[in-house]
Amino acid sequence: MTLALIILGAFIVYSVGMYFYQRKILKTLTEEEFRAGYRKAQIIDIREPNEYEGGHILGARNIPLTQFRMRMGEMRKDQPVYLYDQNGVRTGRAAQILRKNGYQELYQLKGGFKQWSGKIKSKK
Repeated sequence: MTLALIILGAFIVYSVGMYFYQRKILKTLTEEEFRAGYRKAQIIDIREPNEYEGGHILGARNIPLTQFRMRMGEMRKDQPVYLYDQNGVRTGRAAQILRKNGYQELYQLKGGFKQWSGKIKSKK
């Protein structure tokens, strides 16, 4: 029982720490802010290919989180990286990987693709 409480406590401390670390390294942008800067940035859709093909922000490249470590070299370190996923949950993990590998300007779309009202492209 005591061991279970210690493990649970450690997990909670770790989770809270990760939450604040991700907030520190990843700036959340409203849709308006995202639109204002995305022409000067790399827009990366970190969803899986089937999600991407169902509809994505115009100009976004699909680099799924599951392939991130292998395909990171496709992104430039000297330009802002605008990340989004379906609802804003996976972008924090992607930002941690990028930051660890020298990327500095990391942004995410608040609410993810579900909240996007701008132009989209889909493969039907």
